[in-house]
Amino acid sequence: MKKKNRFILLIVGIALLLAGAVFSTYQYKTTYTRSLEAGTQLTALKDNIKAVEAGTSAGDLNELNNKKTSLETEKLSLERPYSYGLIVAFIGIALLIRGCFIAFSKTDAAPDTTLSGNRGRSDIRMLAQAGLCAALCYIGFAFFKIDIPVGPEKTAFHFGNVFCVLAALLLGGYWGGLAGAIGMTIGDLTTAYVTSAPKTFLLKLCIGLIVGLVAHTICKLSRSHSRKYIIGVAFLAASCGMIFNIAADPIIGYFYKTYLLGIPQDISAALAKIAAITSSVNAVVAVIAASVFYVALRPALRKSDLFVQVTPEEIKS
Repeated sequence: MKKKNRFILLIVGIALLLAGAVFSTYQYKTTYTRSLEAGTQLTALKDNIKAVEAGTSAGDLNELNNKKTSLETEKLSLERPYSYGLIVAFIGIALLIRGCFIAFSKTDAAPDTTLSGNRGRSDIRMLAQAGLCAALCYIGFAFFKIDIPVGPEKTAFHFGNVFCVLAALLLGGYWGGLAGAIGMTIGDLTTAYVTSAPKTFLLKLCIGLIVGLVAHTICKLSRSHSRKYIIGVAFLAASCGMIFNIAADPIIGYFYKTYLLGIPQDISAALAKIAAITSSVNAVVAVIAASVFYVALRPALRKSDLFVQVTPEEIKS
């Protein structure tokens, strides 16, 4: 890579980080503050609806439910700009870290022009499969989940992590992590989990990087191995990624919701406790299902010439 191109990603990361930070700060002081007020009203309204349903208070249920729906829609619309700003800032951080790695890397090998055609086809195949995995992550979260409301916020059991881990096993940590992060972030942004989208992007990217590190950098999973070795490494790598998520989701979630979203500490603590449970259940499902899917897909992808050979060069690119 030419020296003048080494700093492009670094500069883009810095620009996105600054733009996201400024935009988020402004939106927090304007629209997001109003969304917190709407959340307080929504909690009171839900309590009122429960009282009416229990017969301890008078009121028109239809009118109250319509008001709740309207207030939920208003709250989501007020939360979105702040979430967008945080996502841009987090993407900037990810690009900044990646840019530093590229900019200050000592390797500067010239490209092999004899392999340029094969590399181009490999890149297209990688991009297509990453897009497919991102779509599966979105579907696994948006359509296969069980919501658990806690005050004005929610957590959920879902299948999104299955495809996040599978993407990293198939494509490596960088592309697999991006596929999981993008797919599940879009899932948050298009559902009631708008404010969780920035945290989701960060955590799912880290899951992919960890799974890819264990599977491909350490264990060289994409090379030819015995079936027993492939099963063991897939299970080990998936477990490492999910153990990280079990620990990080409630801890990061608590600080994220308390200090970036302004949610009261008691609600944040309750969400963290429930998130530890849901993350554990999601993790068990993800480890088993992703390992089974990978072992089943690997020979089929090899026969159809769609298997991605994750090499050290591709990991660094």
